[in-house]
Amino acid sequence: MAPAARARQKRTRTTEEIERLEHSARAEGENNAQARAAENLERALTGLGGDIRAALDESHAEIEALRGEAALLALAMARKLAAAALAALPAADVEQALRQAMHLAIAEPRLTLRAAPAVAAALEPKLAEIAEAEGYDGRVLLAADATLTGADCRIEWRGGGSERAEAAIDAALQALIAHRFSHSHVSVKG
Repeated sequence: MAPAARARQKRTRTTEEIERLEHSARAEGENNAQARAAENLERALTGLGGDIRAALDESHAEIEALRGEAALLALAMARKLAAAALAALPAADVEQALRQAMHLAIAEPRLTLRAAPAVAAALEPKLAEIAEAEGYDGRVLLAADATLTGADCRIEWRGGGSERAEAAIDAALQALIAHRFSHSHVSVKG
């Protein structure tokens, strides 16, 4: 019999051979199904990882925007509180500036404090006491300056000087917030 004829001839198999073939086919099918399931799971996990990364990036951007808005809100509240506090007790901030300046000008024979008239009047009786407490041996001159308001003041001595200006403090705070949150969509307004 020719090989082609033999291949066409119906072959009989034993029950054991059929069971072995069934078992082999079933195992191969299960392996293929597991491989497809693993590939599908891997694709799903990759997609999920990308979605999680995108959600985290969006969440981070929202958090930064909220921080910027919170900083602006805090600055606005601080401006209102500072204005009220300075209106009530401007001399306290000027006194603190004077005390700090005395340490900078410790070897100078004299310094001049220029402040708003009401602040100058409030500090005048305390100048000697402040100088003694800070260990400053020079003379402290006081000049009422109507161009200064609130707790703004200038302290001058021969070798230098210092200034306390609400506008400069406010501008520095605005610049700090603007710099910190420059990548977000927060705008600093006066």
